[in-house]
Amino acid sequence: MAIQLEGKVAIITGASSGIGAATARAMAKAGIDVVLVARRRARLEEVAKSVRDLGRSAHVIVGDVSDMRHVAAVLDEAENHFGRFDIVFANAGYGMERPVHLMEDTELRAMFEVNFFSSVALLRESAKRLCAAKRPGHLLMCSSCLSKFSMPNLGAYAASKAAQESICRAMRFELAADHIEVASVHPITTTTEFFSESSLRSGTQGASIPEHAPKWFIQSPDRVADAIIACLRRPRSEVWTSRIVRLSSALFTAFPWMLDMVLRREAKRPSRRRAHSPKATAKVP
Repeated sequence: MAIQLEGKVAIITGASSGIGAATARAMAKAGIDVVLVARRRARLEEVAKSVRDLGRSAHVIVGDVSDMRHVAAVLDEAENHFGRFDIVFANAGYGMERPVHLMEDTELRAMFEVNFFSSVALLRESAKRLCAAKRPGHLLMCSSCLSKFSMPNLGAYAASKAAQESICRAMRFELAADHIEVASVHPITTTTEFFSESSLRSGTQGASIPEHAPKWFIQSPDRVADAIIACLRRPRSEVWTSRIVRLSSALFTAFPWMLDMVLRREAKRPSRRRAHSPKATAKVP
């Protein structure tokens, strides 16, 4: 039996654009009120307006998820404004395209602070509060299809996403007795700001989506958002939007030599080799 979502309250980080913004709108259509968290107030207000136009309430919180003190403040404000929360989507994160051996230690740690530690902190504190209140809930992290297989120059990003998936899998069963669902979300290439922002951090000039990505490997953020709503209604451990990629990841796990063949070809692409150049290792403000 599908779970009724009308009247529930969701917290979404990284909500100012892309998958976060699309998920906020999809949740509004499903009857969910939202707490929108990100650093850009103007963009958050635009998303909040679109949610209100759909007939639901939206509350904006401006803050940096990498600041661990911000986690408790977000949950406090959500509870003060709506009286509770039922759903938490840890969506904030970023990428960088660079060989692992050319990354600065500070860059690697910063990526894990945002992609992994801040997401874990949010879900841990959310779970504690839901358990204390004896309320059911649903916790999600935006991982990636790369949590199952890495690629050249994306090792650090893939590692942070694999870590997210592992945590979600464990928490799902640790919290089952408390009626709290946990899921990891695994998008493929999505038309968002992610890739242009990644290019800036990497010191390369890239398009809004990777030039080498085939059309069948590209999706809209709305597709991810719809898959998340489907998971909220009928919970499962992993949210995927591409059966082909999901099956491919299973094959790569069963037959690592197949992945090796793909990655050898991928490593030879000009766009990948560019990440090894001195220009690509320059720090971006």
